[in-house]
This record gives sequence, structure tokens and C-alpha cells, in this order.
Amino acid sequence: MGMFKRAYCYRCYPTNEQQQILARTFGCVRWIYNWALALKSRAYQEEGKSLSYGELSACLPVLKQQPETTWLAEVSSVPLQQSLRHLDRAFVNFFAGRGKYPRFKSKKRGSQAAAYTSSAFTWKDGTLTLAKMDTPLDIRWSRPLPEGVIPSTVTVSRDDAGRYFVSLLVEEKIEPLPPSPEQIGADLGLTSMVITSKGEKVGNPRFFATDEKKLARAQKRYASKQKNSKNQEKARRKVARIHARIADRRRDYQHKLSTRLIRENQVICVESLAVKNMMQNHSLAKAIADVGWGEFVRQLVYKAQWYGRTLIRIDRWFPSSKMCSWCSYVIESLDLEVRDWMCPNCGTHHDRDVNAANAVLTEGLRLSAAGLAVLLPVEAT
Repeated sequence: MGMFKRAYCYRCYPTNEQQQILARTFGCVRWIYNWALALKSRAYQEEGKSLSYGELSACLPVLKQQPETTWLAEVSSVPLQQSLRHLDRAFVNFFAGRGKYPRFKSKKRGSQAAAYTSSAFTWKDGTLTLAKMDTPLDIRWSRPLPEGVIPSTVTVSRDDAGRYFVSLLVEEKIEPLPPSPEQIGADLGLTSMVITSKGEKVGNPRFFATDEKKLARAQKRYASKQKNSKNQEKARRKVARIHARIADRRRDYQHKLSTRLIRENQVICVESLAVKNMMQNHSLAKAIADVGWGEFVRQLVYKAQWYGRTLIRIDRWFPSSKMCSWCSYVIESLDLEVRDWMCPNCGTHHDRDVNAANAVLTEGLRLSAAGLAVLLPVEAT
């Protein structure tokens, strides 16, 4: 049993007064982030100096006293400080090669969010009251929190569709699942999302493709509305709701599938896919984005860590599709449209995808026996 930090996300329904407080907080958080990003970028370009979180945080009291930015004092100071911490983390990820250079946050695009630490909210008898608010948030408890846990950080967000969510970060003990004798190799594809070494082919629901025509019509209506009008905002919300529906259904499907694979198997071997590089293929980019390989593997990673399973990474250059899983013979080339082939060395007839999954499993077990197995890191996806 191990202690893990885990976020529980719930839908919430703030009152009109709470929505106004959150709107002001979102705006201040976004402004502070953009202000700090501009300041750090300018300081580095002009002076070669890197401004730290402490230096930027010390400027907040001064900003609140300036006539043009006194409105910053209307919201809790904690989300503003957390915004600076998020920017600092973004730069750490950038210099470590885990992310791109931080970008300015937009008021109109993307979700709005504010993070509160324990000093900025009250947690009592299962109710949550944020700083500057007189009444608790109306939260739909779709699943119970672990008994006795107290949130360390609360993040409230509003997506493009206008929905509000609250994410509670807690530390809890997670018991590993009972050991299982099962072990599989998993090949990720487009026709079937996952093909296992046992011959199971899990279909790809193609959530974006299903709603693509509906989305195109909504986007066309949005483009025809007068700019900055109420009708344009209504049309934008309809587009956002379709995107949200697609994302919600895809995420739900990925969670159910990844949880099932983790529960059923002790060892799972997967290839390390360079999804970003594969997205440069314009004929396949839309289908690759729709299937969501990166998020699916990310879920496998942390669930394996939680429940005591082993997830083994196979090098992305390993020729799983061209290698005979029976005799390890590697053919010179195999076109993408070829779905089954016969090994010229041993004569075994292969289904392309099932053979690739078996080859991935064999390679994973070989690495494990040699002590070279590597747990796939979250950022690798």
C-alpha cells in the first residue's frame, strides 16, 4: 500500500454571486500570469536575467497599491501566487525539454482556472467554501471522497462550454490489486484502438469523426454571426459544447479501457509512440488525434503505479510489425495496407496487428529478464 496524490474532479454549480467572484478571480489570475511572463521574457532578453518566483511574488503587494491595478486586491491573493508558481513550473518544464515555451493565456480561448491552497478555503463536513465567498459551493458528488482525507489544493475551472468544475487534490492510501498471472503486449492502432497479444481487438469509437458533421455545421453558423454579438457568443457556446461532448466521451472510454487492462494483467508492454511526430502526417493527423493514444498511455502509467502493476516501455524503433513473433525474423519492408503476411523464414501466417502485439510482449519480457525494463514516464506520452 502506498501514499499517492490523487485529484477528484466534480461538476459544481456556483450561484450568480459566486460566478462573479470566480470571473474576477479568473481574470486576475490570467492577468498576473501574462504580466509575469512578459516581465520574465523581457528581463531575460534585455539583461540576461532570470526572475525567480520569490522576486515576482514580492511585486504583488506593490501592484495592488497601484491606481491602475487596485482591482487585484478584490480577489484572494492565493490564486495569484499559485499562478506565479504555475508559470515557474512551466519554465522548469521548458528548460528540461518537457514542454514548449510558456504562452500567454487568452480570455476567449481555453478553460479558465484558479487554484486555492488550504489557507484560502474552508473544508468542513464535506462542504467547500472558497475565500471571498460567504456560502459553500454546490458540488455534485458523483463519487465519494476517501474517508478522512482533507484536500490540500482546490482548483476551480470553467471550460469553453461554460461548465464549472472543482478538482480536489488529496493524499490517500491506495491498495495494490491482487497479483495476476496474466501478461500482455499491446499494439496501438487506428482501425482498432488496442490489439493485445491474446488476439483481442478493442474497437476505435472515432468520437470526433461521429460528430464531425454536426461540429462543422455549428462552426459555420458561428462564423456567420456578427462579431462580438450575443448571437455569436451563443453560437460559440454550441461549438464548445460539441467539443466538450467529444472530449468527455473519449476520456470516459479511455478510462474504462485502461482500468480494465490494469485490473486483468500484471504486466503490460507497450511501444513508446512519438505522437507529436506522427501528427505531422497530415493524412493521418486527424485520426491520430481522435484516437487519443497519448492520454490512454498516460492513464496506464499512473494506474500501474497505483495498483502495483508493471508497464514496460518498448523502444519506438523496435520493428514490431515487421518481426515474426515466432522466430524473430525481420522482413525488410511491410506496407501499411498489408494486414496479414507469412514469415519467409518459418512459414508462420500472421495477422499484422496481433503479431506486433506478440512481438512487443516478447521484447518486453526479454527486457524485464535482463533487468532493462523501464516504467514508461508520464511525460513520455
